[in-house]
Amino acid sequence: MDFQLVSPYSTSPGQKEAINQLIYRFAKKQKQTLLGITGSGKTFVMASVIDRLQKPTLIIAHNKTLAAQLYAELKEFFPNNRVEFFISFYDYYQPESYLPTTDMYIEKDADVNEQIEKMRMHAVSSLLSRNDTVVVASISCIYNLGNPDDFKNMAIELILGRELKRKDLINVLVNMQYERNDISPDAGRFRVRGNVVDVIPAYEKNILRIELDGNKISKLKEIDFLTGDSIVSVDKITLYPAKQYVVPEEKQKKALAQIRADLTKRLPELPALEAQRLKQRTNYDLEMIEEVGYCKGIENYSRYFDGRKSGEPPFVLIDYFPKDFLMIIDESHQTIPQARAMYNGNYIRKKNLIDYGFRLPSAFDNRPLTFEEFEAKMGTTLFVSATPAEYELKKSGSPVQLITRPTGLLDPKIELHPINGQMQHLMNEARKTIEEGDRVLITTLTKRLAEDLTDYLVKEGFRVRYMHSDIDSLDRIELIRQLRIGEYDILVGINLLREGLDLPEVSTIFILDADKEGFLRDERSLIQTIGRAARNENGRVILYADVKTKSIQRAMEITNYRRIFQKDYNRKHNITPKTIVKSVSKIRGKIKGTKHLAKSDIQNRIIELDAKMKSAAERLDFESAIEFRDTIEQLKLTLSKDRKYED
Repeated sequence: MDFQLVSPYSTSPGQKEAINQLIYRFAKKQKQTLLGITGSGKTFVMASVIDRLQKPTLIIAHNKTLAAQLYAELKEFFPNNRVEFFISFYDYYQPESYLPTTDMYIEKDADVNEQIEKMRMHAVSSLLSRNDTVVVASISCIYNLGNPDDFKNMAIELILGRELKRKDLINVLVNMQYERNDISPDAGRFRVRGNVVDVIPAYEKNILRIELDGNKISKLKEIDFLTGDSIVSVDKITLYPAKQYVVPEEKQKKALAQIRADLTKRLPELPALEAQRLKQRTNYDLEMIEEVGYCKGIENYSRYFDGRKSGEPPFVLIDYFPKDFLMIIDESHQTIPQARAMYNGNYIRKKNLIDYGFRLPSAFDNRPLTFEEFEAKMGTTLFVSATPAEYELKKSGSPVQLITRPTGLLDPKIELHPINGQMQHLMNEARKTIEEGDRVLITTLTKRLAEDLTDYLVKEGFRVRYMHSDIDSLDRIELIRQLRIGEYDILVGINLLREGLDLPEVSTIFILDADKEGFLRDERSLIQTIGRAARNENGRVILYADVKTKSIQRAMEITNYRRIFQKDYNRKHNITPKTIVKSVSKIRGKIKGTKHLAKSDIQNRIIELDAKMKSAAERLDFESAIEFRDTIEQLKLTLSKDRKYED
């Protein structure tokens, strides 16, 4: 299928000019930059470029929250095409590491989010089966993923009437890492009932039913997982492996022989203790792979299974795209530096593991791309940012500018206020904003200050939550949704509130410690944060500072220039500024844990749950009562940890 852009918006003159310029320039040069301010319709321009170029597209964002927002918007723009989501599937991740100074080995520990894992698998299957695919990914997509040829070759094409024995089908499914379970079907599992084999693809929610007549496929159906009703019959379908990392049997034997040879070569190079440690660990891993086809940390042997030489770049998500594809790097001023840093951080951690006998040197090759390798894979690339950095401009030349908003909204007014008396001033101004029905953002410099400020404001009667990197990615999305629909009024954060968030309900932003020059308060950061209030006609930003730094001065000058430019545009096109009205998802998510709550909110929650527990016990609903009791215990434990931290 071709990409089909569906939009309720008409293209504004500024957007039309930007789109035409980009298409014209791409015909001459592969790298281009779009300088787009907040509220100018950057995402719509990106979607229009995809529609005009008709290429499979990878969009990379620098954090999961922004990636989720882009994913939701692009699904609306391309409802008839495949729009996929690819971010790290860990809710919690503690990488394997060794600290020589304390002789402490930390085993890898991770909590995999099954929903995100399924979305990743769906993204890969879409890329291999359809050209009309857009994948929105976080920068983690440049990490080792497994050989796309192996993944594709291990897939099985099921065709009506094809000869296929039941035994052979079961063997294929097992080799594809599907687990047989005849009692409890789930994603990545299959069950066998006579000549009927039900498979739940790892990337789908419904059942694929394969009915055999003798040694032939007689029927292929999609079955509703919950009701068991037939949804549709098909003539042909491709079933992809259950795990991202799968290896054909013939490759596996060759790889295991090479691992043993490298182990024999490595052992004499290590002291006795380290050599014994490496020998014991590696032999155990080899036995696990031979017996069950998998071991914990198998990715550290990926070089052998992929057939790569030492130092060769790993296979990543980009390798699943065809050669001619479009890459869009959103908020490129942030995303590019992250791509530069990923390799070095991984190398330092792996070096200790290898030097002290916890891993073979091949562990170095389970890694993200170096920046040079990433750069070599870019191809047709669009950098998007309100504040593009030197790198993007050097690659593309002068940017295509999109500094007018179709809505006519002006950049927010900026006010400076001294630090003395800032908290009383902040609360007074926040109350005015809330009374008008709008929301508030507050940015701090540290996590601790964000949490303490949230506690303080709750005690003063405000409805407040905080958000930082300790909160799971899907929980952040739900926190933003709750802010937009008014379940609370103030969101306190640090860096996550800086770029890209689309919050038209927010009219006031408070920036604490605005004169503390540094990464979070430089010119680029201030401009990006100020932009969060540019989707509301009452937008304003209050900077608390005793010194008007160069960054503050420059941010104010650029903001004022854009206000004047937008006013002229509005007069020319007879536009009256009006706050953006954007739908909010009605699907309510459940936020796990209490990391976003103030301590007093946790205490109130304990009181509420205690009443519910007693009520459930009186109704003889002991299962609910036990559930409430366990939740209360967890909340109390959270409070006790907080007190210990304070002490």
